[in-house]
This record gives sequence, structure tokens and C-alpha cells, in this order.
Amino acid sequence: MEAKIHNQKGKESGTITLSPKVFGAKWRSDLVHQVVEGMRSNKRAGTADTKGRGEVRGGGRKPWKQKGTGRARHGSSRSPIWVGGGVTHGPLAEKNYKRKISKKMRAQALFSVLSRKLKDNEILFIDSLEMSRINTKFAVEVMKNLARAGNLKNLETRKPKILLALYERNKNTEKSFRNIPILDIIFIKNINPLDVLNYKYLIIENSTESAKFLESRG
Repeated sequence: MEAKIHNQKGKESGTITLSPKVFGAKWRSDLVHQVVEGMRSNKRAGTADTKGRGEVRGGGRKPWKQKGTGRARHGSSRSPIWVGGGVTHGPLAEKNYKRKISKKMRAQALFSVLSRKLKDNEILFIDSLEMSRINTKFAVEVMKNLARAGNLKNLETRKPKILLALYERNKNTEKSFRNIPILDIIFIKNINPLDVLNYKYLIIENSTESAKFLESRG
């Protein structure tokens, strides 16, 4: 499998040979769903907590006598039907939302998502992003060039639609591109199926080394 590599000006600078294991994998919706839902569950803090009728303050004495008042019978103001009473079947902080996801499952799900993205022409490979200094204006021009080269459409939105995967840390590049509202930045070592699915397009920087790293994860 081969794909085109572009430079910062949006011009073709060569080709890259892609591993069929990474970019030619079969689409497995069941596996992708299992891994993505597991990752979402692992992100949950699990800190929501409510007090039952045995935990709220007050209510130790009967509000009024059982008979003769004309009002309904009540034994405690801790009752869930009272304002300020306990909560029935509410969330408890002791609940554990963590799910185990094996490395092999995560890798296979990622390969399946990347293969689908490549098939839909939603991945753009670039050779490098070299910024001599922090310059968001220049970064915007680079993104316009890449958008034309990769035929990236419908980018006029407040919600980020592009995920820029950098191979390694670069302060000038990070600070120049992070102010562009249509994209978010991630490092290729941290890429996962959940993040890739959350964006319409994926741009992979330093494509040759990034592709080698992705292949080593399988």
C-alpha cells in the first residue's frame, strides 16, 4: 500500500509505503465499539454521590403525631418524599466504572479505525512541520495549504474537525498550531481509536517514522 506525502506548502514530496496490518485492516465495528465504550467508561471520575435516608441530617423525631392533625402520616423528615430527605437509588461514589482493555484489543481497534479513515480519504500524510519560531499566522497558512492538498471540506466550524498527530514534541510547532480552532494536537505515541473517531480528518506528521511506530504497536 502506498500513499502520497505532502510538505508544508501542500505539494507532493514523495510517497510512503503503508503496512496492510495498520492501514489495510478489516473494519470491525464490534471491536471498535467495545474498545471505545471501555475508554469512555475509564474516563469517568465516578465521584457523583448522594445520601440515602440513613445519611442525611435531622429527622430523628416524628414530625407530628400520628393522628388528629388532619395531615398525612409521616415518621421522619428523612423520607425521600420530603424536601431535603434522602435520595432513593441515587449514584454512589463507590461504584467502579473501570474496564480492562488489553493492548492487543486497543491496537486492533486503532488499526481498524485508521484503515477506515484512509479508505474514506480522511488521512493526510505530511513530511514535517518545521517552525523556526512561534507564529500562528504562518501555521494558519500551512493549514490552508494542507486543506487544499488533502481536499479537506467543511472546516468552517467552531468544533475542531482535524486531529494533528505530531511525532515528537516541538515547542514552536505546538504553540503555533494550538491556537487554530479547527484542530487539536496529539502525539502519535498517544493516539487511540477514541480520539481518531472524534475528528473528521487526521493529519500525520513525520509520516515515515510515525508509520513505523504504529506498526510496532501491533
